[in-house]
Amino acid sequence: MQLDERKVKILQAIIRNYLETGEPVGSRTISKYTDLNLSSATIRNEMADLEEMGYILQPHTSAGRIPSDKGYRLYVDAIMEEKNKEVEDLKELLLEKEDKMDHLLKQVAKVLAVNTNYATMISTPNYRRNKLKFIQLTRVDHDNLLAVIVVEGNVIKNNILQVASNLDDETLLKLNILLNTHLNGLSIEEINLGMIAVIKQQAGSYSTIVGEVIEAVGEAIKADEDLEIYTSGTNNIFKYPELADHQKASELINAFEEKRMLTELVRDNLADDGNTGIQVYIGDETPIQSMKDCSIVTATYELDEGMRGTIGIIGPKRMDYDKVVNTLRTLQGQLEELYKKKQ
Repeated sequence: MQLDERKVKILQAIIRNYLETGEPVGSRTISKYTDLNLSSATIRNEMADLEEMGYILQPHTSAGRIPSDKGYRLYVDAIMEEKNKEVEDLKELLLEKEDKMDHLLKQVAKVLAVNTNYATMISTPNYRRNKLKFIQLTRVDHDNLLAVIVVEGNVIKNNILQVASNLDDETLLKLNILLNTHLNGLSIEEINLGMIAVIKQQAGSYSTIVGEVIEAVGEAIKADEDLEIYTSGTNNIFKYPELADHQKASELINAFEEKRMLTELVRDNLADDGNTGIQVYIGDETPIQSMKDCSIVTATYELDEGMRGTIGIIGPKRMDYDKVVNTLRTLQGQLEELYKKKQ
């Protein structure tokens, strides 16, 4: 006998209703509970088939049905498959968006260098991911769990957790429900010791695993992503005699190639959440030692979902500040629109 779509929907309705009420479920309840628009008689026939197939049980004569272990297994497997698909779809979407974003930022750096005749840099966006979106625990093998943690900005962090004993799907489902019920939508500040104690108490013998997951959540929310920085127009530096000295030019090019100092500059800019303006560093004000003979003008751009990055123009101290500042202000306003068109 085939378990067709109608039987699956009826079985799912029985299980969901039983989970909510703890009472055997009858055909009349199912007729109101589903969108199948079936008569009670038809539903009774389908329930009889499900019982014959071993997916539901009738605890007492004339009583409704309750799920069997086999029914629970089918239900849990379907849920896990759906959640796995959600995570994979999200990963594919993010990879596609990242590819488009990388292409956009490289083009912006190139156009900016051509238009200004200076060297330029632009960082990939940093996510201000203060809140948890959801957690998914999945068994990898007998000794390991995969904790998939998704935070604001749809940033995904994967953590492998070692476990002392094998956990069945029902236990994993209960832990997923427990963690998501308590933690979804919370910031790191809102996840306090009292809440953690309550979650661990409800987890019982699995409190150690829950504690490790919560630690991983904390790290995912507060950890900085590795920044990628794209540069363009480095050779423009040689157009200015005061920067064309062999040693100075060599140090400047190394700074652009290694990017470590540029990364620190970007992180300093992004550390101030309220900073969305223009920053001008002249000569000794410049935080990068090898650029003390230069001026750096930076702007913080902001996209959707709390994504922020830094655009920078590097040139001689006699750069055309008016043109540079106006160019960056215009770009700040246009970048979000350009990004949305690339999606």
